[in-house]
Amino acid sequence: MAREYLKKAEKTAMTDASDVRETVQNILNDIEAGGDAAALRYAEKFDNYKGNVILTEEEIAAAGDKVSQKLKDDIAFAHDNVRRFAEIQKSTMSDVELEIVPGLIAGQKAIPVRAAGCYVPGGRYSHIASAIMTVTTARVAGCQHITACSPPRPDVGINPAIIYAANLCGADKILSMGGVQGVASMTFGLFGLPQADILVGPGNQFVAEAKRILFGRVGIDMIAGPTDSLILADRSADPFMVATDLVSQAEHGYNSPVWLVTDTRELAEKVMEMVPGLIADLPELNRTNAEAAWRDYAEVIVCSDREEMASCSDDYAPEHLTVQAEDLDWWLERLQCYGSLFLGEETTVSFGDKASGTNHVLPTSRSAKYTGGLSVHKYMKIVTWQRSTREGAKPVAEATARISRLEGMEGHARAADARLHKYFPKENFDLTAVD
Repeated sequence: MAREYLKKAEKTAMTDASDVRETVQNILNDIEAGGDAAALRYAEKFDNYKGNVILTEEEIAAAGDKVSQKLKDDIAFAHDNVRRFAEIQKSTMSDVELEIVPGLIAGQKAIPVRAAGCYVPGGRYSHIASAIMTVTTARVAGCQHITACSPPRPDVGINPAIIYAANLCGADKILSMGGVQGVASMTFGLFGLPQADILVGPGNQFVAEAKRILFGRVGIDMIAGPTDSLILADRSADPFMVATDLVSQAEHGYNSPVWLVTDTRELAEKVMEMVPGLIADLPELNRTNAEAAWRDYAEVIVCSDREEMASCSDDYAPEHLTVQAEDLDWWLERLQCYGSLFLGEETTVSFGDKASGTNHVLPTSRSAKYTGGLSVHKYMKIVTWQRSTREGAKPVAEATARISRLEGMEGHARAADARLHKYFPKENFDLTAVD
C-alpha cells in the first residue's frame, strides 16, 4: 500500500523563507568595517537596548539573585545531566598512534577549538535550556574561552535565568546582544572578546543566515531551519499522548512542521480529532504558533506496516523522532535518519529539549540524513601527526617519489629524493615514474 496522507501540508519549512541574505550580508559588512560602534548601533536599532553589552560580575550576580531557588535547582539538574552525557561522549574520542611501517609512526589527536561563541535565543521564548546545551558542551570539550550571547529585552536586558544558566555552565563572558550583530561581535572579536573559532546555537532566520555566510571563516554547528518533529505510532499508542506531543512541538513557531506516521487509521483519526482542542487550550502566543503550524505544515500519514513507517521516517529525516510503538529495540536498530530519538511513551521530545541530558541543538530540514546534532565532538578538531626514523622513511620516500612523478608533481618527488640521497648516499634507487 502506498502512503496515504490523511492530512497533507500546504506549505514546507521553506515556503515563507524570505530572501534575507542581502540584509544580513550588509549588516555583517557594516559591523566588520565599523567595529564596536557599528555593532552598538544595530543593537540599539534592533534590540532597543542601550545597556552594558559585556555583563560584569556584579550584573551576573544580580541576575542570579532574581532567580528562584527552585529554578536554580532545576537548572543545576539539567546542567548536571547534560554535563555527564557530554563527558561520556568525550570519552569516546581518544588520541591514537600506529606504526604504519617499521620506524614510521602516525597518530591522531583530538584538540578542542580555542574560542566558542554560543548563541542563546531570547526573543519569542527565553531559551534557558539553550544556554545549558551550548555552554556546557563547550566547557566539557575544553574550549579555552566561551562567550554566551543572548538578545536583551528593551531597557531590561537578558532574562536573568539565561544569565544564571550561562554563568553556572561555564561561560567566560556574557554578551547582551541579539541577532546578526551578536553573531558578528563574536566572530570579529568585538568588545574585547577573542574571535570565535566556532558559532553554535539556534536562532531566527537572520541568525541562521549570518552563520551560513560566515561558515568557512568560522566553524558552525549546522545551518538550522525551523524545528521539526515526527512521531511513529502503532496501534498500541495512546492517541492523547501522541496528540499532546505533536502540539508540544508545534508551539515552537508558525512554520514548525509536525508529522504523524502510523499504520493504524483509527489512531490517526483520533489524534486529528484531539489536536485542535489541545491547541485551543494553550496560552495565546503558544496557541497562535501551534494553530498555524498544524494548519499549514502538519502531516498525518498512514502506512501499511512498520517497515514502510520506518522508510517514511528516514525520508523525512526529522530533527526529533519519537517512537510510540511495540518492540522498541527493532525501531532503534532500524531507524537511520534523525537528529535525536525518543523511544517509548515514557520519554518525550520535551525531556530532550530541557533536561534529560542529550543535546537539543539538532539538524533540521532533513539535514539529519548527513549530520547529527551538537555534541562535544563539534568543538573538537581531529588532527594527525607523524614521525619517522630514517629507515622508516625509506620505503615511503621511494613510493612518494614514483607516485609524484606519475602525477607530474616533480617538486613533491624531489622532496622525497632529497631524503633518500641524504640518508642512504651509497644506495641506488629507481625513482622514475612507471605508468
